[in-house]
Amino acid sequence: MKIARVVGTVVCVQKEAALQGIKLMVMQPLDAALRADGPLYIAADGTGQAGRGDTVVVVHKGDAPLAFARDGVPVDASIIGIVDESSIQQLLMASAMEG
Repeated sequence: MKIARVVGTVVCVQKEAALQGIKLMVMQPLDAALRADGPLYIAADGTGQAGRGDTVVVVHKGDAPLAFARDGVPVDASIIGIVDESSIQQLLMASAMEG
């Protein structure tokens, strides 16, 4: 699992039938101090509720399709949780204590 921030959405004119009803989001990976860390990528929203600016938990590769109740969802990154503000503050404090 990795932490990332939603920085945008992807609008598709057409998409694979198994992706119908699933939002695709543009993600910015974050480091332990919640700073941008790496290139942007696309993740499917397994929560159905993530939005621009949210800090989220993302799973990758073989775990990504498991975020959805139906089989055969062709994704390699999925949002599985939205991090609340108090958790973000705890992460930042823990990171500051480490460094």
